[in-house]
Amino acid sequence: MSAKAHTALDEMDEKGNFKRTAAGFLNTIEPNGRFPPEASRYHLYVALGCPWAAGTLAALRYKGLEDIIGHSIVHPTWRRTRPDDPEDHHLGWHFRNPGDDPVTNDLGHGSFECDDALVPDTVNGAATIRELYEMGKDETGKYSTPVLWCNTEKAIVCNESLEILKIFDAAFDAGLSKHPERKLFPQDEKQQSEAESLNEYVYPTVNNGVYRCGFAKSQAAYTTAHTELFASLDRLEEHLRTRQETTHQEFLTGNELTWIDLRLYMTLVRFDPVYVVYFKTSQRRIGTDFPHLLRFVRRCYSIPAIRAATNIRHIKMHYFSSHPVLNTYGIIPESDGPSLE
Repeated sequence: MSAKAHTALDEMDEKGNFKRTAAGFLNTIEPNGRFPPEASRYHLYVALGCPWAAGTLAALRYKGLEDIIGHSIVHPTWRRTRPDDPEDHHLGWHFRNPGDDPVTNDLGHGSFECDDALVPDTVNGAATIRELYEMGKDETGKYSTPVLWCNTEKAIVCNESLEILKIFDAAFDAGLSKHPERKLFPQDEKQQSEAESLNEYVYPTVNNGVYRCGFAKSQAAYTTAHTELFASLDRLEEHLRTRQETTHQEFLTGNELTWIDLRLYMTLVRFDPVYVVYFKTSQRRIGTDFPHLLRFVRRCYSIPAIRAATNIRHIKMHYFSSHPVLNTYGIIPESDGPSLE
């Protein structure tokens, strides 16, 4: 039986802590498997506002897969996914065409443009990401991005961002990827072990930590998340200071971009323009208080594939227009955060 439609705002425990649920589709792409590596067989659905989804689009381009895997980009503003059903209040991702009339938030406030970054669903003709999940026989009720879709089977391959990064990093290297030499997941065991050790605190307290701050429904839950977040930012600042000043390494585990860098970047680039205000992570800012983290963000942004997946307008529009319970009138702050160059 399918679960009731819901969003991350509904994922709370009895003490007001945000508890992100696991992804529902965890298939992989591999030779001789159900989903083999083939050109034009797969399609990636993303929201540029979503850090998890934007990271997969950056990886797709970084590996040179854009000619063999298509992609669609949703409108940043969540809207009713079943607008004709007055009893269904689910808000989620929807598709629009560039140049369509602006949309409002669910309460009718704001005017959020349909810009040239939007890419409608040319594969299935879906109007919403929810519709796509229903085509894929989802039973979880959470219609998130990213979604890696199989055109042949009309099925969802995977909707877990980290697993999609792994797929893009290796599954198409034998003749299909333009850049098989670029490895987001290090071949060196020591380097990969270091990345995994970093992730043990980066994911729960930074990547997910900002959401634990912003979606908390009790002061205690917020305070715990906020304390852990800034302790980890201090820890990362010192880690990068040592790397940058002592060993002259630009990234978290060396001089080459890896998955842990990509995931941290996607959180940090949203920190000042969104999280400081929207998620109340306002104790300090990346642009003024963490010089080595800022240098790291700028270095990541200098990579063309990452720059192409970074859309500050979509980022701000998504957060500030999609949750009327947190921002009734859909007012978007002016600041875009620190210069990325």
